[in-house]
Amino acid sequence: MTTGVVDDAGHVAARLRRAALSERRWSNVTLYAGVGILAVLLLLGLTASWIAPYDPSALDLTHQLQSPTWAHLMGTDTFGRDVFSRVLHALRLDLEVTFAITYAPLVVGIVIGALAGWFGGWLDTIVMRTVDAVIAFPFLVLVIAIVAIEGPGLTGVFIGVPVVSWALYARLTRGEMLVLREQDFIQAARALGYSTPRIVFRHALPTLLRSNLVFSAADLVLNLLLLASLSYLGLGVQPPTSELGAMVADGQSVLTQAWWVATLPGLTIVLLGVSFSMIGDGIADRLGRQFRLAL
Repeated sequence: MTTGVVDDAGHVAARLRRAALSERRWSNVTLYAGVGILAVLLLLGLTASWIAPYDPSALDLTHQLQSPTWAHLMGTDTFGRDVFSRVLHALRLDLEVTFAITYAPLVVGIVIGALAGWFGGWLDTIVMRTVDAVIAFPFLVLVIAIVAIEGPGLTGVFIGVPVVSWALYARLTRGEMLVLREQDFIQAARALGYSTPRIVFRHALPTLLRSNLVFSAADLVLNLLLLASLSYLGLGVQPPTSELGAMVADGQSVLTQAWWVATLPGLTIVLLGVSFSMIGDGIADRLGRQFRLAL
């Protein structure tokens, strides 16, 4: 009887080990695949000026709505512009703007949230009531309102998105700091007489940064779609500048006649979003394993 119980326990443990190993391998595949896709797209965007076969804004009314060929890998649009060249330049613009409007508020939110969680008191009250007020407004409506005040273009996007996004990072960081400041290593740093800036930014910040990086991967997807949506509505990047959402809008009117004008830029947006999501999932799995091992 005892031998059978031990054997069953051994089989269960072996199955759990195999399941954990399979999950670890899959998370690694997800992370590396996402990084690989993003690296390729980044390389294409950064080298757009050298590898794009045509000027993205050059009009050629004699080659309107040509289907994809070796001369035009993604065909041409209603003005005869090469879609492939425009996608490459749009990639660079979308990546630059998306990273800027994601990680600028991340830095601001982490600093404000960390200080509010560390000091507490009136500072914490003021910060959290401000965060509540910002989050209470519908995100898209508030961004569109700011863009409408500034006028169509990237200026409104650079102002509108960070004004709202920092609050989410501040709330996340503040909650983690409330727990973190009671941990043994923080108490040890206090006992050693370290200054508050050293404790917060050198010892606590690396731990606070982990969860924020995972959240930022999802935020990258949302900001990418937001930029594309604003350009689609005519509130973002203005013509003739290449932008993926604007290209989808331009191709909407000829979708049944020339599917490639809107579909291929749209697929590029999807591919970018998938790469961000895969990287976020991979990082979350890795951090989760490290946390379990620490316990």
